[in-house]
This record gives sequence, structure tokens and C-alpha cells, in this order.
Amino acid sequence: MRRDSVEPDFYPLEIRARRSLARFAGCLFPLFSAGLLLPLATAPAQDALRTPGFSLAYMDRSVSPGVDFYHFADGNWLSNNPVPPNKSRWGAFNELQERNWQLIRSILESCAANTSASVKSTTREVGDFFASAMNTNRLEQLAFRPIASDLERIARLRSGNDVFRLLADFHERGIGAFFNPRVEPDPKDSSIYAFRIAQGGLGLPDRDYYLKDTFAKQREAYHAHIATMLKMLGESAEEATAHASTILDLETALAQASKPRADLRDPVANYHKFTVAELEQLTPALPWKPYLSASRLDKTRHLVVGQPEFLQAEEKLVKERPLTDWQVYLRWHLLRSAAPFLHRAAENENFAFYQTVLSGTPQPEPRWQRAAHVIDGSIGEALGRLYVEKYFPPAARARMSELIANLKSVFRDRLQKLDWMTDATRAKALAKFDRFTQKIGYPDQFRDYSPIRIRRDDYWGNAQRAAQFESRRQFARVGKPVDRAEWDMTPQTVNAYFNPSLNEIVFPAGILQPPFFDAQMDDAVNYGAIGVVIGHEITHGYDDEGRKYDADGNLNEWWTDEDAKKFEARAQKVIDQYGSYEALPGFKVNGKLTLGENIADLGGASIAFDALQRALAQEPSKRKAIGGFTPEQRFFLSLTQIWRTNWREDELKRRLTVDPHSPGQFRAIGPHVNLQQFYQAFDIKPGDPMYRPAELRAKVW
Repeated sequence: MRRDSVEPDFYPLEIRARRSLARFAGCLFPLFSAGLLLPLATAPAQDALRTPGFSLAYMDRSVSPGVDFYHFADGNWLSNNPVPPNKSRWGAFNELQERNWQLIRSILESCAANTSASVKSTTREVGDFFASAMNTNRLEQLAFRPIASDLERIARLRSGNDVFRLLADFHERGIGAFFNPRVEPDPKDSSIYAFRIAQGGLGLPDRDYYLKDTFAKQREAYHAHIATMLKMLGESAEEATAHASTILDLETALAQASKPRADLRDPVANYHKFTVAELEQLTPALPWKPYLSASRLDKTRHLVVGQPEFLQAEEKLVKERPLTDWQVYLRWHLLRSAAPFLHRAAENENFAFYQTVLSGTPQPEPRWQRAAHVIDGSIGEALGRLYVEKYFPPAARARMSELIANLKSVFRDRLQKLDWMTDATRAKALAKFDRFTQKIGYPDQFRDYSPIRIRRDDYWGNAQRAAQFESRRQFARVGKPVDRAEWDMTPQTVNAYFNPSLNEIVFPAGILQPPFFDAQMDDAVNYGAIGVVIGHEITHGYDDEGRKYDADGNLNEWWTDEDAKKFEARAQKVIDQYGSYEALPGFKVNGKLTLGENIADLGGASIAFDALQRALAQEPSKRKAIGGFTPEQRFFLSLTQIWRTNWREDELKRRLTVDPHSPGQFRAIGPHVNLQQFYQAFDIKPGDPMYRPAELRAKVW
């Protein structure tokens, strides 16, 4: 199930660079990185390395599980763990992330201090990049000089051809504008890479921020932010204000032409294959040949367009608006992308809007941590190679393989016995499932970044050259066979994903740790955490998007009409359930946008519970109470605890708008109330607030 990662819209260019040309598949959580929890000989402060595992101390036993299971399982933790001043949310994932960034910090500082390492060694690449980020004196001296040549290029633009040649260079270096380019397996021929163009070009998180009254204050703040940045660049107050209005006006028009985010989840409706000639005929005023030539794609025969109507609207804008307006627009998007790499004033103003205004975060993370994000997003597998060598135990791969096999066995049995699916569709569903593959821990072959010139005194340049390296690597693959060994996440990432084109589930090293997998805990806790994660990713292959891909990873209608209608009726119950959850007054979960993740959560919980029952049947001695709770109770407590989350209000509003995942407080209970085993485990009866009538419960897989 293919969908964009949410996070890159809000991280600076360096985080987008690695990911801007490839779409992420359905993943467990909005993207961020961390690492594996293991002891360190020279560890940072113990508070920073606290293991965020399962704990009965997180519970609030004054709350009845039948009244509010989320607070029953997590209430004490929620009360005692407010969001830190440099974060927009705080939960189990974030606790884990913080601990692991400390481990990554030790690698970065060690590499930066090792100036005797050979120039093209992984140690030197990582160390020099980190040193360039930490050299704030150099950044203050340079001010806006790192982008001076690009500003001059924008000023020299004289034609549409010039604009699109510059746009190709910007896209190659991770600077977003106009639309979003990607390289990915062709959804209808997954054996080869295709070049794809999708809607984009916005500076705010989503089209809703431009079009809905609920975000009027954010629009006003955005206008003021643009004007402030342009004044810092040297424009007069009057000129900067007028240019900010031009930018907001252009982006509002692009937002009006953009599909709502929930509609982007339909892979069939967002697939349109064109020859270059057909694309030129669709939008004759847009100079595609200069763009493709500058991108080294001039020999490309076909490309995929996600939203043709967006490009048609963009063409109309290009014809209506003078070149000077687009020069202003491009200046802004260059400045917006570069700001986190420049001097303190530019970086602080960028943070003040994109993190404080949009997410409510009052303070930035420490500089070393911001630099770690950059390196993970730019040369992440170089950092990952060092990380795996130091912290990842090989035995974790073997144990994970066993767990995956257990969960796959349960799911296969379900496919065979599913009462609502006809035999014709079932046979194809099983054929797809038998082609499932998995990746665990880290890639067998790490990426070689030696062609990138990394300097200790050129932070922006390092990020640009890393982005360019990745873009050119991606563009060079268009029309060529897909590399099935490649990973879309770095080893240190705390997440997991399903890739529909490759029909694979992937679990980086970062997810194989407490609270997800803990060798010191009983099976019930582990199946309620990592077991659910595995089941979640398996289910993505059969959610509302994933089910549209066949055994070969191609978009193909392999369902009978009768079975498709039965699936949609069951999925509608999931939409209705989550769409009724109100996170803030007037802000409900978008049941359509979050449908795939909610189906995966439900499937993951149900499959993992059955796998636990099989494990307990094989070893009856393990069926005993621990801490006063049965294995079944500990399973549901563990599942709820991995989703414990405190939010800043602005960040929660943003997530409700852009995130295909429901907020943690609903993921913590949403699957449970559809499972009879949950009610039995905690003796929850009809009439209890947590009780959901049987006719409203969703059961998909």
C-alpha cells in the first residue's frame, strides 16, 4: 500500500532528499529514526538511556477497564510524562527515539573527532558531515551566501524553458516546487522503475491549510513568516509583504487544484500513464522536454502522472501569471528549503513557523540532534552501517524470522477459512500471500556514498550534494529492472513497512527492541507489541489499497465484484468507527484517510492474539498470571501501551489533517472493541462505555 511519508513535509530538505523520489509503503507510524536498545560501554546519562518497555506502573487502576481502557492501561504514564519543550508529541516511540539518538550521537561525535580516518571511509563521511553541521561560527560568517548563486539564477530567468530547467535542478537537489517527482516501481509493471509526477508545490502542510476556515490563523502566520524571511534576505518591508501575498495566492491556487489527501489513497485513480508527447499535448504550455533533458530523462518513453488535472490547472496558472511571480515563488521555496542549513537568524525563524506555529513546539531540539536527523536523511546507510556494527545483535534476526513465520501461519489459515470470500478470489489471495517476502534488520549490501564530496566547512553544500547523488541514482534507474534488495528505510529507523510493488514486509533493526520486542518479557507482552507490528504489516497487503495489488505487485483487479463489495461493506464499518472519534472539539479522525492503517491495526491485533494462543497451547506452562494479569490481559495491555501519547494541540490538528495514521489514543483502543476476546479478558459487559455492540464491530481479516 503506497503512501507518502508525512514527516518530510515538515523536516528540512535533508530529510526529504533521500525520500523525495521514492514513495513509502504502508508503515506502522509516521516516519522518524532511532536505533536498537543495547548497553553501551561509554553510555550517556542514564536518564537519556532509560528503556521504554512495558510496565504495570504505567496503569491507572482507579479507572475501570470497561469505562476507559486507554487510561486504565496508560493513565499514570500520561499524567507523569508531559510533552517536552522541544517536542510536538510524546509517546513510547518518542521515548525510544530519544534513547537511540543518544547512541547515534556517540557514533557521530566519535567519527567527527577521528580526522585521521581515510577520506572516503564511512567514518570520515559521517564525521565530516556532522562537523559541518556543528560549525556554527562558519554558518554565521556565511549568512545567506550559500544560496547566493541560486538566487542569481532565479533573477536571470527569462522564459518558461529557463524555469523548467532550473526546476529540474532544484528537484534534483531536494528543493520542492511546482510538483513532486518520484522514481518507483511502475504500479502496473512492478518489474521496472517508472518516473512519476504528483501534485505538490505547497509550503503549508496540506491543501486544507489554504482552504479551510479552521486554519485561517496559520495562513496569516504563514504570510507574515514569508515576509519576515524575505526582509531578512534584503527586501524592503513593502516589497516583502507584496511578495508574500503573491506566494500565498499562487499556492492557494495550487491547493485548489490538488486532490484531498484521502483521495490520494486510491492507487488506481491516481495512476495515469503518458508518453512524453501525450503529456505535452495535455499541458502544451509546460516545457517538459527541457525539464526531462536537464533531469537526464530525455530518453524516457513513458511516465506516470498521479493527478493530470493538477498539471492542467498548473498550466493555466503559468499562462495567466507573469514570469516575475514565478521568480518570487521560486525564491521562496529555495529560501524555505535552505533555512535550516543557514545562520541562526534564518534557522530560528524557520523553526518559529514550521515547528512552533504549526506544531506548537516551543523549543528546538539540540543542534547535535538536528544534525543527526540530517545525516540520517542524507547518508543514512553510512550511519546505519556503523550503527549495526556497534549495536545490533545477529540473534535478533533469527528470533524475528520465527515470529514472522508464526504470524504468517495464522494469516494463511484465515485466508483459507474466510467465510465471506469466494473460492475464485481466495485462490488468488493465497497465491499473493505465498509470494510474500520479508527483510529484517539491515540490507545485505550498504549503499556506497563515496561519490559524494563531503566537506567539514560546507553544511548546505553537503546536503545538496547528497540529495543530488540520490536523485541521480534514482533517475538513472528509470526503465530498468527493480532492485528487490533495496531498502526504503535506514537500519536505525524505528518503524516497519509493507511495499505492495515488491509484496514484502520490512522490519529495520530499530523496531526490534522494547517496547516492541523485549527478550526479558513474556510471550503475551511480545505478541501484543512486535506480534501486532508484524500482523499490521502483513494486513497491509490486503487493506483497501494493498488488496488492489496482485501477487506480482501490480495494480490489477483480481477480486470478483461480489467479493470487492463484501470487503467495502466491512471496511465501511472501520470508516464509521474511527470517523466517530473526536480528538479535539470539532476535530474528528478522518475515517477515509486513516482506513488502511486502521484495517492494518485491527488485523494485526486479531492475528497476533491468535498467534499467542497457539504459542500458549504449545507450551501450557506459560499460561499463568504475571503481576496479577492473565496472558490475554497482558496482551491487550501491551498493545495499548505502545500507543501511549501526549500531544500539543496544534500538532494534533496537523496530524488529523495530514496523517494516514489515527492518533495514538485511538489506535490504543480501536482494534480492541472489535474483538470479543478483549471483552472476555476484562469481563466487559453490554452497557459498559467500552462495549461495542456486535452488529457494529468490524471484522475484515
